[in-house]
Amino acid sequence: MNLYQLRYFSLLAKTGHFRKTAEQLCITQPSLSHSISLLEQELGGTLFEKQGRRSVLTPKGSQFLKYVEKSLDVLDEGILNMRHIAMGAGVIELGFLRTLGVGFLPEMAHRFLEEQKERTIQFKFHTGITASLLEGLKDEKYDIVFCTKRENEPDIHFIPVSKQDLVVIAPKNHPLSGHESINLKELAPYPQIYFSQASGLRGIVDNLFQKIQVKPQIAYEIDEDIVIAGFVSKGFGVAVVPYMTDLLRMDVKIIQISYPDWERKFYMAALKTHHMTPVVKNFYDYVTTNYGIL
Repeated sequence: MNLYQLRYFSLLAKTGHFRKTAEQLCITQPSLSHSISLLEQELGGTLFEKQGRRSVLTPKGSQFLKYVEKSLDVLDEGILNMRHIAMGAGVIELGFLRTLGVGFLPEMAHRFLEEQKERTIQFKFHTGITASLLEGLKDEKYDIVFCTKRENEPDIHFIPVSKQDLVVIAPKNHPLSGHESINLKELAPYPQIYFSQASGLRGIVDNLFQKIQVKPQIAYEIDEDIVIAGFVSKGFGVAVVPYMTDLLRMDVKIIQISYPDWERKFYMAALKTHHMTPVVKNFYDYVTTNYGIL
């Protein structure tokens, strides 16, 4: 039994005529008859019977047709989807840090879709912290993720795509709230809300304090920057976080860091060995060309 036999059987069931079916299939009538005969032999029963000039389905043929049509529908759908994928259509599973979902990521996705209007492309968005995003990437849950860079990830290719400054935030009634800029050493006496070990920012902030030879007073550890800001606004401590527009709407004082200088980079991350579908590769190349930074 092969695919041609199933398609021949399905069409013959619709036309009821061997000659018409053979003409539509562009084969000879004897070839069609032989193919149907082989199919009947394999199934162990007659699929068609003559009624006048027509060939109609036997009860066994009618039952078999239901399965054939379901199978062909599924197969044709799969073939169509594969052709769409080959033409650059399909789904992109995208993971990203929540802070990138305010402006950067939506704008990037919108511009990409505008350039690909002729293709049917769908994004599926997922948020998380760097650790969970990279684990999802390695588990092939995501095609591409946008996050901070982690060392000792030899199987992942990181491309820098955006920069973000770090700032100090403090409650508005805090002794530091009168400052517009600050040397990071001035945080030494105050309890801090710090990034947890799971955050990609933990190592960055650690390095900042090591650079100025200050041991921060860590009062609480939290994964996400926006959550840290929420606790700062309620007086739980001060914090070093990436600047984000969300801070402007929160009850915190934003203080620039005068020393040491630092900026946070965000990266597009993808597995080096993972085969990308054409639509994912198109998006990867688009981001690299239009957003890649040194």
